[in-house]
Amino acid sequence: MITGDNKLVAESIAKEIGVERVISEVLPQDKEKEVSKLQNSGKKVAFVGDGINDSPALVKADVGLAIGSGTDIAIESADVVLMKNSLLEVDTAINLSKSVIRNIKMNLFWAFFYNIIGIPVASGVFYLNFGLKLNPMIGAAAMSLSSVCVVTNALRLRYFKNSNNIIEKNKIDGTEVKTEKNNTEECLVKCKANIKNDSKLNNKKNEEVNSMKTILIEGMQCNHCKMTVEKALSSIEGITNVEVSLEDKNAVIEYNKEIENDKIKQVIEEAGFSIIEIK
Repeated sequence: MITGDNKLVAESIAKEIGVERVISEVLPQDKEKEVSKLQNSGKKVAFVGDGINDSPALVKADVGLAIGSGTDIAIESADVVLMKNSLLEVDTAINLSKSVIRNIKMNLFWAFFYNIIGIPVASGVFYLNFGLKLNPMIGAAAMSLSSVCVVTNALRLRYFKNSNNIIEKNKIDGTEVKTEKNNTEECLVKCKANIKNDSKLNNKKNEEVNSMKTILIEGMQCNHCKMTVEKALSSIEGITNVEVSLEDKNAVIEYNKEIENDKIKQVIEEAGFSIIEIK
């Protein structure tokens, strides 16, 4: 993982998702340099990014993959655009590309096999010795049938499914739900039930809120930072709701019991950020 975020945030995210090698606090040109280093060592590099800062590395990589919800310049710089906002689609894209190449090889094999046999017969090579010949009408029909077979084989890709994503684990407020693609209805029922329960809990929390504070935070740059701050503040006992804004560089907390500012400052600094002011 390579990111422009500070070291503490990067290591925290990497620990959660199981990434062993982390490069943090880098500039856009540094990302490109890291890609070049890997290429110079003889490796093929696929780079996944979604921001303006990722565009140089997306261009430099052997395969650049942009998240569909990313910036326009990242999408323009990439070779592949993932339509869904999920890194799981990287695996899907790789497996789909392998299926496409396999399909192309199959079509080429049968096309050459068909023509190697059919063209000599149609041209009369075996007529003098064996009396074999091919009626032009049958030859035209056979050629059309060959094209139909090739196109039909290619259309099988419409039903492609990534075997690695048949079972996905989604976490909804700490509850793991196994989502099977062949059991979508059951998944929707579970999700709706969780949404209703969450709605009831949120209504209950809103009734208990007594007051709120606005915290001005320095150092937040991306959604990873936002998630880290939300997680840090939510860990404080008494806080019932946290709203973090990257644009305003602040966090609004709602709480139902008195919370000391020193406690808030402590958890924010431990997360790798600094507090400008608490209102």
